[in-house]
Amino acid sequence: MIYAIFPFMETQVLEHITGKTKLRSFQVEAVVRLLDEGSTVPFIARYRKEATGELDEVQILAIRDAYAAIVELMKRKSAILSSLVERELLTDELKEAVEKADNMALLEDIYLPYRPKRRTRGMKAREAGLEALAEWLLAEGTGARFDAPAEPVYSGTVSAEELQKKAELFISSELGVNTAEEALAGARDILAEIFNENKDIRQDVRRLFTREALLTSKVISIQKDDPEAAKYRDYFAWSESAAKAPSHRILAVLRGSEEGHLISHVLPEREKAQELLETRIIGRNSPDVNAAAAAVWEAAQDSYKRLMAPSLENELWKSLKERADLEAIKVFKDNLRELLLAPPLGQKRVFALDPGLRTGCKWVCLDEKGDLKEDGVIYPLVPKREVEKSTEILRRCCKRWDIEAIAVGNGTGGREAESFARQAVEGIKTAAGNPVVVMMVNESGASVYSASQAARDEFPDYDVTVRGAVSIGRRLMDPLAELVKIDPRSIGVGQYQHDVDQDLLRQSLTDVVLSCVNSVGVEVNTASRQLLSYVSGISDRIAGAICRYRESNGVFRTRKELKKVSGLGDKTFEQAAGFLRIQGGENPLDSSAVHPESYSVVERMASDLSCTLTQLMSEAKYRKKIHIDDYVTDSVGLPTLRDIIRELEKPGRDPRESFEVFEFSDQVHEPKDLTPGMLLPGIVTNVTAFGAFVDVGVHQDGLVHISKLADRFVKDPAEVVKVNQKVQVKVLEVDLDRNRISLSMKDV
Repeated sequence: MIYAIFPFMETQVLEHITGKTKLRSFQVEAVVRLLDEGSTVPFIARYRKEATGELDEVQILAIRDAYAAIVELMKRKSAILSSLVERELLTDELKEAVEKADNMALLEDIYLPYRPKRRTRGMKAREAGLEALAEWLLAEGTGARFDAPAEPVYSGTVSAEELQKKAELFISSELGVNTAEEALAGARDILAEIFNENKDIRQDVRRLFTREALLTSKVISIQKDDPEAAKYRDYFAWSESAAKAPSHRILAVLRGSEEGHLISHVLPEREKAQELLETRIIGRNSPDVNAAAAAVWEAAQDSYKRLMAPSLENELWKSLKERADLEAIKVFKDNLRELLLAPPLGQKRVFALDPGLRTGCKWVCLDEKGDLKEDGVIYPLVPKREVEKSTEILRRCCKRWDIEAIAVGNGTGGREAESFARQAVEGIKTAAGNPVVVMMVNESGASVYSASQAARDEFPDYDVTVRGAVSIGRRLMDPLAELVKIDPRSIGVGQYQHDVDQDLLRQSLTDVVLSCVNSVGVEVNTASRQLLSYVSGISDRIAGAICRYRESNGVFRTRKELKKVSGLGDKTFEQAAGFLRIQGGENPLDSSAVHPESYSVVERMASDLSCTLTQLMSEAKYRKKIHIDDYVTDSVGLPTLRDIIRELEKPGRDPRESFEVFEFSDQVHEPKDLTPGMLLPGIVTNVTAFGAFVDVGVHQDGLVHISKLADRFVKDPAEVVKVNQKVQVKVLEVDLDRNRISLSMKDV
């Protein structure tokens, strides 16, 4: 625990996290303890509600992230204190200031005067014996002291002649000071560094930057006619409040600057900065009648322009980038969650079609478990002879494998392939007498999976085209189980995903995948290695061991049998068992989300009601007789008992919505088919800070701008739409040259 590393800061750690998260101290302490013991967020949220006061995953993640931040702060404090001790600079006062610093910016301000640095102009001036002159200038010009430069008082007047005579006293050819002006310049350099390194002055100027800075950008003149620069045309002469700038504009300006098309700054108006510095450093002293005050003011202006402004601008850029990253990552997380939790078709026999114009459409037949049964290529998008032959192949596969659904990838030729499939299966019924369903499937990332090591391991004897078609079919059956095989960043539901902090993005998206996988639960006897590796507590190594155990020993009959897997110890079992399902096993509770540690409670309930576990789970009359207060113990409280009752009512319930068939309009297949005013069904493919992208079946998503999402003001598009949502839209404008489609959800 961090307490073991920094025991004197235990209270400070808890207070910091409590203040940051606005949660109660016992909740924070419980979560920190559980995290340090190796518990995962899904496990804590689901099975340790009594300890945390029923915190949800979002609150637990907030504690975890605040905890990680304070750990970094503590590590930095420790490094600073060690450095100060080593260089014999640590005083009791400085140590107290370091230990009390509650954020990294303040900590670095405190350390700035003591930080080892290259020889500066101020250092050289001190070596030249000019420190006394700088002290005299500050005292005579403002009445302040070196150790309190931000506390000016009225100090009277100093004439230019007096200033000249004082400076001449410090002329020394041996020390490299040849004139009075050189002496004054050196003294000003010393003062500039003192002002820059004073934490009170920096804090005030930092607040000015935070509150008043403008985000500005302009085009680099030689780039103005560059086609690549045209992407940033909106920012060729841009200015807005940095504090209010939305994430997508911050990231766009940064990208344009990094690519060499824009020059950008985040600075307050110079007059406001000067007014602040004049108040903090000069006070009521007038540079017009006090030559020493004029020299101090010149040093203050130099300090701001040369030292303080560049430093604080970089700091503000970093802060804005972090804010923009968080907002962009939140959009990505929300979109990914909706995509992962999309309604599954379920265990159905599927014919999957990966469209292709020149190379033909690759097809595969999958059984209800997603296993590949047959594959081939058809050419339904070329001359009639091939269409007839392709129709014959498709109908034969439907009858041979009793196909229940056809999944068509939404890539190039997808709409044409979908139309072909609908016509080809017209009149065909399954063995159960149901019509064959035809569905378009988002194939983003399918090519990434098909070329991955996971795909090669799963289908070593097939090429990427077959693997891609299999992925499309399985996505229809169970989006979650298939999408976990792909790096979430490749799924294509993000906003400026390549510009944000990649480590933070990876961690955040992993959190989402973990949350989704564990909220749904995983059938241990059929899950892929990739899916198992996202179960609470299970690493990729242990997931591989589970798969090898299955291959060698057959299916698991009980959860307890998991302990026989190499490397799966008691801690891993504790974290994972409740999220793993065993359908048709020896213990009916193994198919539910009831944790094995609570089995004895459920068995006691069944015993008290004189029924079996199966009866308790399948017959409501028994569950209605349970008085959960009778089963409260020191280790099992009401939150856990309420969860148990809900689980007994619907063992292993899937939180995802029911699957619904969706069809695009037959009127449109390409952007040129669209006309303003047309009303169309569509599916939301991506939600951003500025609106939502909707697929209307023309191979190019249209944008519903945030202002067109509803007949009211919308602050956040996520309030109105989500990924995979089925919507009705109106076509506003079609720009074929720029390949842009404008849509509206108003008045539809």
